[in-house]
Amino acid sequence: MAKIIYTHTDEAPLLATYSLLPVIQAYLSTAGVEVETRDISLAGRIAAAFGKQDDALAELGELAKTPEANIIKLPNISASMPQLKAAIAELQAQGVDIPDYDTASDEDKAKYDAVKGSAVNPVLREGNSDRRAPQAVKNYARKHPHSMGAWSSDSKTNVATMDADDFRHNEQSVVIPAEDTLTIQLVAADGSTTVLKEKLPVLAGEIVDGTVMRAKALDAFLAQAVQRAKDEGVLFSTHLKATMMKVSDPIIFGHVVKAFFPKTFETYGKDLEAAGLSANNGLGGIFAGLDALPNGAEIKKSFDDELAAGPALAMVNSDKGITNLHVPSDVIVDASMPAMIRTAGHMWNAEGQEQDTLAVIPDSSYAGVYQAVIDDCRANGAYDPTTMGSVPNVGLMAQKAEEYGSHDKTFEISQAGKVQVVNSAGEVLMEHDVEPGDIWRACQTKDAPIRDWVKLAVNRSRLSSTPAVFWLDPERAHDRNLIELVKRYLADPEVVSSTDGLDIRIMSPIEATTFSIERIRKGEDTISVTGNVLRDYNTDLFPILELGTSAKMLSVVPLMNGGGLFETGAGGSAPKHVQQLVEENYLRWDSLGEFMALAESLRHLAAFDDNRRAAVLGEALDKATETLLNENKSPARKVGQIDNRGSHFYLALYWAQELAAQTEDAELAQAFQGVAQQLAENEQKISEELLGVQGKPVEIGGYYRPDEELTSQVMRPSTTFNEAIAALS
Repeated sequence: MAKIIYTHTDEAPLLATYSLLPVIQAYLSTAGVEVETRDISLAGRIAAAFGKQDDALAELGELAKTPEANIIKLPNISASMPQLKAAIAELQAQGVDIPDYDTASDEDKAKYDAVKGSAVNPVLREGNSDRRAPQAVKNYARKHPHSMGAWSSDSKTNVATMDADDFRHNEQSVVIPAEDTLTIQLVAADGSTTVLKEKLPVLAGEIVDGTVMRAKALDAFLAQAVQRAKDEGVLFSTHLKATMMKVSDPIIFGHVVKAFFPKTFETYGKDLEAAGLSANNGLGGIFAGLDALPNGAEIKKSFDDELAAGPALAMVNSDKGITNLHVPSDVIVDASMPAMIRTAGHMWNAEGQEQDTLAVIPDSSYAGVYQAVIDDCRANGAYDPTTMGSVPNVGLMAQKAEEYGSHDKTFEISQAGKVQVVNSAGEVLMEHDVEPGDIWRACQTKDAPIRDWVKLAVNRSRLSSTPAVFWLDPERAHDRNLIELVKRYLADPEVVSSTDGLDIRIMSPIEATTFSIERIRKGEDTISVTGNVLRDYNTDLFPILELGTSAKMLSVVPLMNGGGLFETGAGGSAPKHVQQLVEENYLRWDSLGEFMALAESLRHLAAFDDNRRAAVLGEALDKATETLLNENKSPARKVGQIDNRGSHFYLALYWAQELAAQTEDAELAQAFQGVAQQLAENEQKISEELLGVQGKPVEIGGYYRPDEELTSQVMRPSTTFNEAIAALS
């Protein structure tokens, strides 16, 4: 029996799964397609790390290397330390025997650390990324444009970034000539050597990079940024990636917190450290622990005094007093920056009012991209969703390519010396002088993914008749090596059959941004061909401006060994949506990404398994999705309106109607006539059943691992709808 794996993840996507998956399973059963789930949630990954359940992520990682792979991957939590600890506590309360993080052995802490950050994507992504806006979504955005703030030509909003001694400026890069094993070591000033990472396998042609952010330079830059925000009368905010960059960016976040409250940390830093209250975890964690300190009130007053004396601080939630510096995972650069740009360059101040902002992005690798967009909006006004072009993305990410900062090759340096990358012959390939507190990190990019990336970019350019631009910075050592390989493979007939008639360019990220947004304003499309981190940024930046959300993007990963991975958008896992469900029994998560990913999954299955009926289901699903958009049946935002469950009902209705009306498969049409009629006749009753439960608190038995029975009851409240779907199985 043909099989699709539908991932069991976290937060809002997980809640939506309880409603949508039964529909998918029932409809696909008519084509002999089985839909199974695998638990790759944060809670599931923690439990698996301690042998309390099967390791579904490892299983899917192996499956992704096979031609049979057909995986629909929903957004999951890339856990920060506060999220990790909260999930541990919840599992313990549910009776799962696992240790506390703080008191765990080194071996057990290593298990927990492996779960943090972007632990899922590197395992599953055995292919490069093809992410674009489907035509139905684009058409809808033009007919029903989302709101855009009106930019002022005298806006004071800007990006602040380092101009020296950051990761970009200190980068070194080598291309490995032959298969080898590397060692990363710290040679101290006294000549002693500490091995940071050993037995690191590398392949011939692989690019290996090393770089360092110098703590003293970072602190000096941050002090200047705080003062600049105060002098210019704008909000201070920082924008990092403390989830994916799970080692480096929480440390940088801690430096930002200390820079904003220098007197407090100078006076009470040792007290906070002794109590285990780290700036890396944000103000929220510190404030929660102050009551336990004998001088806690005194320390809190010091924080309050500096908060009042410093520049206005951007807020995550003005009503609850949650600042930009409360939780490292609250303000993620790839989502927060485009949201700020979309809102006329504003963030929220403590009074709940919009205000110009200094967006502090310490590492300069991609900060200039956002500054270029801000400058364009300041000069030319906001973009117009009814006319603007699109920037689809082809991203280099296969086999953990460029997973900078999210893995075990990032270190906070403990003593002065030199960090060296050494090959098996003892030759030093790269070397950086370091001081205590510096952040050193490395990454790898294998040759096979690079070849596949270039080939995919050319194929997408040809299929869509769209210019493709490789966003590569000649001032970065890594990108210089990539530029040489891109040029080589574009001219290699074994990689690319031909580029005749295509517009293929290589430009720096800032130049590429300017080129793309000039075309956007003309209504023209431009494919951005990027590395992995910039892929993450671009696939939020442009879709949020164009569509209002990145969750509506089609995200296909053609796996290198022939399988398919279908990601359901880049919209995150929406923790605020869970809070609203628990408080009001209303889920505003939009499953559009799931609908589109499923249609692509069915098309892939049809081709791989010669299952024509699966193709019919996929084609009908696409038509149903377009009808859903045109009929405005996507989730709204407030109680009394259609929510996620209501949108699933209408998708099921329109999908059944399309299947009943199609003429390619008479037997399939006959199978869906009854359910289409039943759903249509009971539309009002089902809508009333779905709307009738809204407005009251509900219990789902957990946040990171909700109770299955309770959650199913909450997410499937319409008996009439459930019975109609069950009749298909």
